[in-house]
Amino acid sequence: MVERVVSPPNSPLLSDGSKLGGWYHVKNGRIVCDLCPRACSLKPGDRGFCFVRENIDGKMVLTTYGRSTGFCVDPIEKKPLNHFYPGTSALSFGTAGCNLGCKFCQNWTTTKSREVKTASQYATPEGIASTALELGCQTVAYTYNDPVIWAEYAIDTAKQCSKLGIKNVAVTAGYISAEARGEFYEHMDAANVDLKAFTEHFYSHLTLSHLQPVLDTLAWLKHETSVWLEITNLMIPEENDSKQEVKQMCNWIFDNLGDDVPLHFTAFHPDFRMRDTPPTPPETLIMAYEIAREAGLKFVYTGNVDDVTHQCTYCPSCSEILIERRGYDITRYHLRKNHCEFCGKRIAGCFGEQLGTWGSRRMPVEIEPQWPPK
Repeated sequence: MVERVVSPPNSPLLSDGSKLGGWYHVKNGRIVCDLCPRACSLKPGDRGFCFVRENIDGKMVLTTYGRSTGFCVDPIEKKPLNHFYPGTSALSFGTAGCNLGCKFCQNWTTTKSREVKTASQYATPEGIASTALELGCQTVAYTYNDPVIWAEYAIDTAKQCSKLGIKNVAVTAGYISAEARGEFYEHMDAANVDLKAFTEHFYSHLTLSHLQPVLDTLAWLKHETSVWLEITNLMIPEENDSKQEVKQMCNWIFDNLGDDVPLHFTAFHPDFRMRDTPPTPPETLIMAYEIAREAGLKFVYTGNVDDVTHQCTYCPSCSEILIERRGYDITRYHLRKNHCEFCGKRIAGCFGEQLGTWGSRRMPVEIEPQWPPK
């Protein structure tokens, strides 16, 4: 009989602050991780590809529980989320590790870090939620690295945030198993999923993962949950920026997700193991923008460049500018809740009674540690 653990056990933290994890089964004396499609098979003492999930005495342990690589208050638009309470602030944090191996990773100093304890600060879910409330943050964002690999920590934090009326946002590559995604996203209000490319060749060679599980996650999020969804595509010259690939991706989004999921085309900057690849020309982003609009997508944006025209939200009915953005600053706003101020058209998204006032500020935050863990 195969021993299978689905939900994380409701047990106290271990003496070092780590936590027994969920989503695994035991086969032939090894733990097989069921959290993401990698299905890492771990003998005692082994860590998964993500480096943060470890077989300790035959149990799955999340070694980065409570250990963040830093906290910062950001504009929600930086996630990027353009249709989720514009102008508000998000207390953002991540941990070490990642379940993808992107050669172009722009957070590689933390995602590839093996100094989990020395490079992290300890923060409880309760401490994070109370800090977000004190700072007036409408949202807590699980970001910088992929929160899927620290799902137990993210879920516990999200539960505490929800008690205080704070929204939860996952910034993720969407590389999660069907077994785990239900419990993870049950506690998320919004997600920005990084659809890195639209070919299996790109995923297998440049991210060491696969495309289909990401597409499955996107379709599931759109049709099986109430999570607000936006998509980001980082355009890398000569790798995923051909007109044919962009058109195929946009057609897939239109056919499988509909026409109102916001799509962000963002510019690549040389980093990590792709320092010799040039930055994305602005013309490439505009080309992708136009293809997406021709495919029927209503809300398309460019990012990581100065481009007001293609970063505005336009009404799909009367074509008036509803939200004008200059970087992360909002300079014009013409929505009444979810409706165009000019023609009354309902606009897809989550919009408050009024525009937030956070602006483009970035504010690092120190959270008082609670140690030893309770």
